[in-house]
Amino acid sequence: MVEYISQFLVDSGLSPLILTRGYGGGDEAKMLKRHLQGGPVKIGVGANRASTAAWFFEKYGCVDPSSIRSFFDLHERAEAMNISQKIGVVVLDDGMQHWSLSRDLEIVMLNGMNPWGNGHLVPLGPLREPLVALERADIVVVHHVNLITKQSLRDIENFIQGFKKSIPIFYSNMVPKFLFDVNNAKSHLALEALRCASVLCVSAIGFADAFVKSIVMTGARYVDRLDFSDHHLFEAQDVETMRRRAKGLEQKTNSKPIIVLTEKDYDRDPDILKCLDSYTVLVLCSELQITHFRGTDGDTYKSTLTRVAAKFCVSN
Repeated sequence: MVEYISQFLVDSGLSPLILTRGYGGGDEAKMLKRHLQGGPVKIGVGANRASTAAWFFEKYGCVDPSSIRSFFDLHERAEAMNISQKIGVVVLDDGMQHWSLSRDLEIVMLNGMNPWGNGHLVPLGPLREPLVALERADIVVVHHVNLITKQSLRDIENFIQGFKKSIPIFYSNMVPKFLFDVNNAKSHLALEALRCASVLCVSAIGFADAFVKSIVMTGARYVDRLDFSDHHLFEAQDVETMRRRAKGLEQKTNSKPIIVLTEKDYDRDPDILKCLDSYTVLVLCSELQITHFRGTDGDTYKSTLTRVAAKFCVSN
């Protein structure tokens, strides 16, 4: 979502600054840099996001907030514009609880497959705040909407609106696009490479179920999974575990499996994955899509972002 919003800002003629804490050796920041390199997006990594932002403002300067509205009004012509290096908007990744920074717009993403966890706050559960914090949100996006039932979606919507009746709700999902080989990040393999294959899904992400389901939907003949904790940094012993698991799958299916990881897992440490040279190791590349659903789509989502951003730029 951070990448999606940042690209929209660039298309609107603005240079965004992404601020991220940098968990797991900065795997997400590395992925963003790889995707957005060569463009006007800037990425600041550090626990103290205020000081990180100050460094970028000092280096690049910032756009006059009163002019932001005109950028959005001209976004359809942004490709022909010479985008200023001055920072126009800051995108705070995973920052709802980062109280030291004020913000104009709060977007809450909910995992539609497991929106509330077990209902408990950390360390007893996954929630970082009580659910009443939804009242602070300006927009809610229900993610993985393609992988949940209509009844589950209705229950989620009713729950959200119980806290804030008028909040705009949008829907998103990840669309698998292609694969690349860990030995060549510039390679480009069609998803059909997994059709009828035996696949071992290896991941160290927050919620692996959606990743595994997306691999199943490629038409793979047999899918096994090996999950690690979120942001886990793979070590030699983990690679050996992957190798043993793949060997077991090979014996079970009588065919050599393909090992598939997410981009986040690849960017955490690309080199160590090359140690699995006895197997084909591929990385799944997916793209976030705002789903056309219940009268909303990507255009209405961007219009909502524009309207709210323009309102704050004028009032501030």
